[in-house]
Amino acid sequence: MPRLLPSATALGLILFAASALAQQAADAVAPEIATEAGTMALSEAALAAVAARDAGQPVTSENWMLAAANPLAVEAGADVLRAGGTAADAMVAVQAVLGLVEPQSSGLGGGAFLVWYDAATGEITTLDGRETAPLAATPTLFQDENGEPLGFFDAVVGGLSVGTPGTPALMEEAHRRWGRANWGGLFDAAIGHAEDGFPVSPRLAGAIANDAERLSTFPATAAYFLPDGAPLAEGALLRNPAYATTLRAMAAGGADVIYSGPIAEGIVDTVRSAEGNPGLLSLRDLEIYEVVERAPVCVTYRAHEVCGMGPPSSGALTVGQILGMASAFDLSALGPDSAEAWRIIGDASRLAFADRGRYMADSDFVPMPTQGLVDPDYLADRATLLEGDDALPEVAPGEPAWDHAFLWADDQSLELPSTSHISIVDGDGNVLSMTTTIENGFGARLMAPGGFLLNNELTDFSFRTHDDGRPIANRIEPGKRPRSSMAPTIVLRDGAPVLAVGSPGGSRIIGYVAQTIIAHLDWGMDVQQAAAMPHLVNRFGTYDLEEGTSAVEMEGPLTDLGYEVNIRGLNSGIHVIAIGETGLQGGADPRREGIALGE
Repeated sequence: MPRLLPSATALGLILFAASALAQQAADAVAPEIATEAGTMALSEAALAAVAARDAGQPVTSENWMLAAANPLAVEAGADVLRAGGTAADAMVAVQAVLGLVEPQSSGLGGGAFLVWYDAATGEITTLDGRETAPLAATPTLFQDENGEPLGFFDAVVGGLSVGTPGTPALMEEAHRRWGRANWGGLFDAAIGHAEDGFPVSPRLAGAIANDAERLSTFPATAAYFLPDGAPLAEGALLRNPAYATTLRAMAAGGADVIYSGPIAEGIVDTVRSAEGNPGLLSLRDLEIYEVVERAPVCVTYRAHEVCGMGPPSSGALTVGQILGMASAFDLSALGPDSAEAWRIIGDASRLAFADRGRYMADSDFVPMPTQGLVDPDYLADRATLLEGDDALPEVAPGEPAWDHAFLWADDQSLELPSTSHISIVDGDGNVLSMTTTIENGFGARLMAPGGFLLNNELTDFSFRTHDDGRPIANRIEPGKRPRSSMAPTIVLRDGAPVLAVGSPGGSRIIGYVAQTIIAHLDWGMDVQQAAAMPHLVNRFGTYDLEEGTSAVEMEGPLTDLGYEVNIRGLNSGIHVIAIGETGLQGGADPRREGIALGE
């Protein structure tokens, strides 16, 4: 645990500006390139769901709904729901297939956060399956001999960046709590696809081609993704018998087979023997890993409760701060085509990200003003900064109420996850929202002998430990979980769920989720319209506008308000379900290849 420091005033704007510049430098590294979605060989129901997505229409159903990032994974989960399984059962099937068909985004070698609404009790539960730093990690892990931070990919590619995986344990814990289907049968679809082969999707083929140089670093990874030295082509039939063997072991022995025994030994050996960049992960790290139940973070917005994952995720806190500040303004009257609306949203986001950079980290290791950050009085006070007519010339962290007296420096970590999101409502009315990741596309580029990629999650920590003598809350420490922007969210009204939503996209996840909620609650968009809506995201001052969309029409008005504007690709992957009195609506982001499916 870190040493307690004496209380002091907040740091000034100069330190925060330096942190913001470090974050902006991350923009040069895309989490995952955009590609056309494609179709694959799908059932009639899945093909109809693809057609609805491409036509901009939500999928509707009466009993259950599932939205996830790949049609093969969605179909696996749908089969579970049709058979009477719960949302937790379906998630296990979905995640097992996702780890095979979109290995660049998530899998058994990564981690996840899960938010659950229990229809029987009306309670929200959040489970933390985030990766942990090895016990042998030191705060200077990502610094060179001169104490300077390593280059991002110098740290990512290899064993140094690998944390203890959490996804297998989270799958099992969710099933233990809320599942009723036979555990072993939940892997049948993924095992079948791994043994029989699946067609490489356009998105996976594009990601492989884009990252071919780094994927060629290690022989096992190269042999899988670059057979005969060439990237796998779209439509190629890809088999993964090693993954099928791993899933059979999990089906028979539970998640423990990943954390001890031959599979665990293979993971550790792969990490520690990575040529040129070995890591520190040990069998002990795997043996002691635990999923942690956390208190949910909930913020009131337009008579709704917006609930999500607390620290070490910054997602619910930062989304909650944006919404809490924006609630002081009538966004509904302004509408989605108003530069004034985007000024309010953009500067609320900048203020929230200032607090995020200063205060948010793993609360098991550093005291955090969690309640103070979303206190209504604090957010109302911060919202007064938005009452002007132009962009805020500069922003700084606020001074929320603390349970402890602490002084932190601003974080300088990069977060570039190639992530995936799953939203599920089952026939009993249970709701699951889960965001799952291996961090950067293809993680550490290390393929474990069990047929899955290992994460590079440790690079979500700050590479620097201190700034001007003050410790950075999100610095690496043994056993600590890196801060995340993943924001799996469930929105309730009068205690009943009305929306499940989340997205991949690095630190822009926060903006994507907040925008989707505003689009649905304030601007009356259905879930497919909200998922497809052009993105406008502001984290550190520069307004990102999604290229090739109507968002670019805001370039002039936002420039007139004083913003710097950057037109770029914004490759979200929003999966959202609305729950209403007349049934369910599902929406899937057209920027990727996912679908919503229900009956």
